[in-house]
Formats: sequence, structure tokens, C-alpha cells
Amino acid sequence: MYLLSGGALLGLSTNLAKLAGDIQLSALAFLFWSILGAALILLVLAAFRRNLPPVNVRTLEYYSISALLGVAGANLLFFSAIPHVGAGFVALIITLPPLLTYIGALTLKMERFQVLRASGVMSALAGAFILAFHKLSAPDADYLWILLALIGPVLLAIGNLYRTLRWPEGVSSDALAPGMLIAATVILISVGFLPGFSLSVPTDRSLPFLLIALQAVVFAGQFLLLFMLQKSGGPVFLSLLGSVGAVVGVPVAILLQGEAAPEGLLLGTLLIGAGIALLNIGKAKPLSREPT
Repeated sequence: MYLLSGGALLGLSTNLAKLAGDIQLSALAFLFWSILGAALILLVLAAFRRNLPPVNVRTLEYYSISALLGVAGANLLFFSAIPHVGAGFVALIITLPPLLTYIGALTLKMERFQVLRASGVMSALAGAFILAFHKLSAPDADYLWILLALIGPVLLAIGNLYRTLRWPEGVSSDALAPGMLIAATVILISVGFLPGFSLSVPTDRSLPFLLIALQAVVFAGQFLLLFMLQKSGGPVFLSLLGSVGAVVGVPVAILLQGEAAPEGLLLGTLLIGAGIALLNIGKAKPLSREPT
């Protein structure tokens, strides 16, 4: 249930970012104000539960690195790329983190090698390669933004592994989530001071504020569920959020936002779907300590 709900919110998030770009709301401004709103929602919830984020050297490191990899860095790349490559393409490449996370888990000896899961990785990587190849070979392909968008799944995968390996002992998921989002707002506001970036929101109409408010609620649910999944299922299972997100995000982008279906969509989706299925069928117990 957590996986389905979190994935649906992720798919919705990419399409909201597309709408924000359509009304000339910059990716940085949309992301910053939405993350700030989500942080406040989760902070109020944590205070109500008397479970505020602990502040010490260990947790500050955790909040900062988790925020840079899994929130500020990856989402700023995705949201910035959407106007150039489309929400559907971004929703599809968010299916890559389970595969990259699995490779990382093997390298770090967090999982044992299994033929089924390795076959799943190869199948899904082949599907992702087909989608990326067709996107890059299109006459109007924006190579820079396609490549920048493809960095996002790498950051997410590293973040998934980091959060499991460095989970602060004795700290619950609903305390860590607001701490991470607060750290993300600090990172994003710092980016806003750089030349060429702005946190300003158009004030001549209400739609930008409505989109930010909706995205804030989506982010609050998405990141709270992310930590719950991380705690219960580990980094590889958590990464399947992207696959569920694609199931929601791609049809919405095509049917409701009028985007053209990506070339190679059917074959690429079948290969990615087969890969995710094989990863689940051969699900292994992690060797490293899971967060408790």
C-alpha cells in the first residue's frame, strides 16, 4: 500500500512540475516553495506526535546528504529538464533507481548475487537504453537536458543506499522526513542566490500558488512514505517507487497534458517491467543492518 501510494504521488509530482513550467514558474522557485511547504506540514505533524527531528552532528549530516541527493539535487534536475524533454520521459527514467540501487547494494555487499535479480537489472537497463536512444536520436533532441535528466536516477540510487547505511539509530521515519526537507530548503535557497536563479513567484494570479500548495501536500506524503518504505523494505524495494510513478506519470502526461508518447515506449516499458518483476521475484534479504 505504501509503495502504490508513494509511487502515485511521485507520478503526479512530475506532471505538476510540467504544469508549473507551462505557466512560467521556474523549476527552482516551484521546488523550493513546495519543499518548504511540505517541510512545514511534516514538522507540524511531528510536533503533534511529540517526535520532532533530533538535532546533533550525526543527524545534521544525515539530513544534509539525504537532502542533497534525494530531494534538492535530483528533483531540481528533473523539474528543470521537464520543459525540455517532457514529463513522460522524466517519469520513465525514474524507473532506473531500483536497478542502480541493486547494483550498488551488490557492490557494497548489502545483498547476495542472484541470477533472477541480475537478469532483471539487465532487462530493465536494456529498456531504459532503448528509451534514451530514441530520445537522443530524435531530430529535435536536446542532448544536454536528456543527459542532465539521466543524472537524476543516479543521485536517487546513491541516496537510497546512503539513507539505509547511515540511518541514525533509534530515530523514527516521521522524525527524519521533516529534517531532510528542512535541509533541502536550505540547499535550494542557497542556489537561489546564484546568478541566473530566482525564487520569485508571479503574484498577478493565483494558479502558481495553488500549484505550489498542491505540490507541497504531494511532497509531504511522498517523502513520509519514502522513509516508511525505506524502514520496512530496504533501499532496493524502496526504489520501486519510480516504477509505480511511471505507471501513473506517463499516461497522465500523454492523455491529459497532450505529450507525444516516447518512441520505443512499448518495448522499453515491457523490458523495464520485466526487469522490475524479476527483481521482485528474486527478492533477497539484505546482508547489511536495516534501519529499525
